[in-house]
Amino acid sequence: MEKKRPVAPVVWRTLRLGLLIYAGLVILLGVMQRGFIYYPATDEFAALEAHAERQGLEPWRLETGEAVGWRPLANEAEPRLVVFHGNAGHALLRTYYSRLFSDVGSEGDGWDVYLFEYPGYGAREGRPSEEAFYRSAGEAVDELIAEDPERPLFLLGESLGSGVACRMAAERPEEIDGLLLVTPFSSLAEVGAAHFPFLPVRLLLRDRYENARHLEAYAGPLAVLVAGRDRVVPARFGRGLYENYAGPGRLWKKEDADHNTLLDFAGPDVWGEMAEFLLSDFR
Repeated sequence: MEKKRPVAPVVWRTLRLGLLIYAGLVILLGVMQRGFIYYPATDEFAALEAHAERQGLEPWRLETGEAVGWRPLANEAEPRLVVFHGNAGHALLRTYYSRLFSDVGSEGDGWDVYLFEYPGYGAREGRPSEEAFYRSAGEAVDELIAEDPERPLFLLGESLGSGVACRMAAERPEEIDGLLLVTPFSSLAEVGAAHFPFLPVRLLLRDRYENARHLEAYAGPLAVLVAGRDRVVPARFGRGLYENYAGPGRLWKKEDADHNTLLDFAGPDVWGEMAEFLLSDFR
């Protein structure tokens, strides 16, 4: 008669295998986490420059000569807007912001839009990381402020770029005249924990983008735009950031939009309203 296999060893081996698999996932997340956060697109500088020129843009260079993004050729509008894009692609894939803000604002004169590029994206050297983004963005914003301190300066942060915009505003609360955040969040750890509730994301995450904490040092106008069907950064995260902000703010929500179709649903009227809200102090 065949002996039955003891139950306890089988259960223990199964449990041990599950723990090993889980530990492997945790180690993979810890080691490869930036590969799950950043999705840069790169190209040769000459190709990007030719594309930028067709869009009415030229390289945005620091005094050192380093190209840190793209700026308008004319550079004549009163308000200036620096765009910090999301975690994928590169800055020149956001030229729609240049078009959107070309005829909004005071008397319909439009804004000068600067498209900032992150290290490791486009033609820029370097590796993507939170501190690398902050350091590079700070240099660019500071030079832009020094270039003409009397002209209004606003920041637009798109998704992950909301983290860069909030940090810049926190460090320069008197120089930044307003923030426009598109599909933002309170912290990246909060979003990561929502997507991977079975992993210790809050303990492992190195690049955290603590937007809510950074906004505590800023008191200017805050415009927030969220998408009702966003599965990448669900609307509740942007709404929570807005609701916990102590300064003047306003929320716009497009119920039928998702993370990648929000611009299709938010037409010129919405962008015009946000621009007017941000410029209200200059009336």
